[in-house]
Amino acid sequence: MSKASAPHAADSHEVIRVLGARENNLKDVSIEIPKRRLTVFTGVSGSGKSSLVFDTIAAESQRLINETYSAFVQGFMPTLARPEVDVLDGLTTAITVDQQRMGADPRSTVGTATDANAMLRILFSRLGKPHIGPPGAYAFNVPSVKASGAITVERGDKKTVKATFHRTGGMCTRCEGRGSVTDLDLTQLYDGAKSLDEGALTIPGYKPGGWNYRLYSESGFFPADKPIGRFTKKELHDFLHHEPVRMKIAGINMTYEGLVPRIQKSMLAKDKEGMQPHIREFVDRAVTFTACPECEGTRLSKEARASKIKRVSIADACAMQISDLAEWVRGIEEPSVAPLLTALQQTLDSFVEIGLGYLALDRPSGTLSGGEAQRVKMIRHLGSSLTDVTYVFDEPTTGLHPHDIQRMNDLLLRLRDKGNTVLVVEHKPEVIEIADHVVDLGPGAGTAGGAVCFEGTVAGLRKSGTVTGRHLGDRASLKDEVREPTGALKIRGARTHNLKGVDVDVPLGVLTVVTGVAGSGKSSLVHGSIPASDGVVSVDQGAIRGSRRSNPATYTGLLDPIRKAFAKANDVKPALFSANSEGACPTCNGAGVIYTDLGMMAGVATTCEDCEGKRFDASVLEYRLGGRDISEVLAMPVSEAERFFGAGEARTPAAHKILERLADVGLGYLTLGQPLTTLSGGERQRLKLATHMADKGGVYVLDEPTAGLHLADVEQLLGLLDRLVDSGKSVIVVEHHQAVMAHADWIIDLGPGAGHDGGTIVFEGTPATLVATRSTVTGEHLAAYVGA
Repeated sequence: MSKASAPHAADSHEVIRVLGARENNLKDVSIEIPKRRLTVFTGVSGSGKSSLVFDTIAAESQRLINETYSAFVQGFMPTLARPEVDVLDGLTTAITVDQQRMGADPRSTVGTATDANAMLRILFSRLGKPHIGPPGAYAFNVPSVKASGAITVERGDKKTVKATFHRTGGMCTRCEGRGSVTDLDLTQLYDGAKSLDEGALTIPGYKPGGWNYRLYSESGFFPADKPIGRFTKKELHDFLHHEPVRMKIAGINMTYEGLVPRIQKSMLAKDKEGMQPHIREFVDRAVTFTACPECEGTRLSKEARASKIKRVSIADACAMQISDLAEWVRGIEEPSVAPLLTALQQTLDSFVEIGLGYLALDRPSGTLSGGEAQRVKMIRHLGSSLTDVTYVFDEPTTGLHPHDIQRMNDLLLRLRDKGNTVLVVEHKPEVIEIADHVVDLGPGAGTAGGAVCFEGTVAGLRKSGTVTGRHLGDRASLKDEVREPTGALKIRGARTHNLKGVDVDVPLGVLTVVTGVAGSGKSSLVHGSIPASDGVVSVDQGAIRGSRRSNPATYTGLLDPIRKAFAKANDVKPALFSANSEGACPTCNGAGVIYTDLGMMAGVATTCEDCEGKRFDASVLEYRLGGRDISEVLAMPVSEAERFFGAGEARTPAAHKILERLADVGLGYLTLGQPLTTLSGGERQRLKLATHMADKGGVYVLDEPTAGLHLADVEQLLGLLDRLVDSGKSVIVVEHHQAVMAHADWIIDLGPGAGHDGGTIVFEGTPATLVATRSTVTGEHLAAYVGA
């Protein structure tokens, strides 16, 4: 072989090598992942897929990139600790596209999150008639500012004194760019038929005789024995809207102000999620959100709305469905802004291509589902010219109808064919099929997982005999008999989002599946039209509010009976068995780790030496129940704890009942003390479901409960849904998984398309009828799935 044709040393780096990965539950995992190929990571929920892909490979790549920046720049970046792994070789720049919900800031929209809005603003500032100013004049995030007085501008030696300064922004002054204004429903604050002496105020914390109450009843601005409904105009103004004044009430100096501003400051200015339940319930009742009357919900000033291109304002453009907006932009021909039009066109076409053409740019980003948020994040990578990048996806098919999965597969293959390494964590057989390389983790979940069970091709996986291999060909069959409804929930004239006056009777007492392509109006129908009243338990995949001290035991209320059982067995106080209370290790305050902030370098979390990460004071660990101390109990997986508290000396029926429910929803592998911040979206939903199963609710509404579930676990979920229905509950599930559709008693299919092409009911009936008629896209896919 001549020297010229010998392979170049630079071409020998063909794999990403991982040696000795031990993050979370990984057991010294060593694998080689081929570069410039599509690798799918499979395995049951909790087997360690995310620990390997996100917490090891992607995290280390991100950390190494951050280290190339100056210490000053690193100070503005998230601090990342080095993952537990011996060797990571051949890493390339990793771009992570996850399912974290996008910020729910009221001024964050699909347009502001993807640069499309910025490009539109420039377009209108160049071509809009009448011309009103620079791009900022069309931005609902930029307020108009006028200042007068001496403003000195220095340029070199010259100083210019300007008398006035103004900046034109596009923000609506009434709603400050939020699009909606809040109003207080006064009937929820007081009973107009009663006087203050008779206890007219109905606000939590305003009990007759308390200081909050006396502030009004003893202020002297209005008679306390006169019914509020008969107050004069001035008395009512002083009661509701009086500006703050210092005065003596009952001999004490206090500040008196009208009831409305006082409630707005004390309750409405706070984060609703952090409120006590009874106050949150009052706020939900008393506050009404209405579209801003001045800007009609567009968030923009009158001037910004008046400037138009081809009779369309920027507000109209943002309200259009993106697929329509792409057509409108295509019709603008103006050589002076040609590069801008090309870039905008590409971005809008990417939305359509990825199956999000039904969204509008003014859609608040906090209202997107996890799957939609992930696909919005993908848009900036689709047109990218970067190659040799590692793209990391977390279940990219979440929220996708089988019809749309093919499209997502094409995108993943396109990214690979550009010369990138694509790593996908996925459960759907349709995605596993297209993999060049498969890594199957397991064999079980939690402590029973964390090992590589199989590595190789899809054909090899089928023959391998692993849990994934055995279930890859699983197909649920249609039920021979479906249940008969016991009644119906009538929905009439539903018009939320894109629904077109939908009338439908949702049967009660059975398992009803609401399906349809992404964007067809499923969530709008279920969440917008089924009132979240008494008896309706709605379980979604939203984040669970909680700190890194929160865990399944604290969230489900399981810790209370456990603490009481320990206290009773040892004749001491229950508070000793809480790591957030008296029993906490004094060195780490019950956190188990000590956080060291290194200024602008990455902070370090080290296990507390005194309690060895157990979180409790040594004296507390001397108390035992059934031969175990409290830290050993919190380290148990749910399945083991269920046996422990079910019989013998540690028998605690209250704890056992909660643990049974956790095992029922497929969380038997979670340890009781695992921080909530480490759970996936599907795990969070199932944890909420386990908590709500004790509720008195008669109707359960679930949003894609199969998200993040392995094929083998879907069977268990179907069993759980059956048990709920058989116990007399009505279960309504928004779902794309064909196994759940096949198992349903009744299907409501929305469509036929997404956005304004959807919003109508295209089928309602039994799964067997849907398969027989094949009248909709869903029907065709379901028929193919069950092999009809």
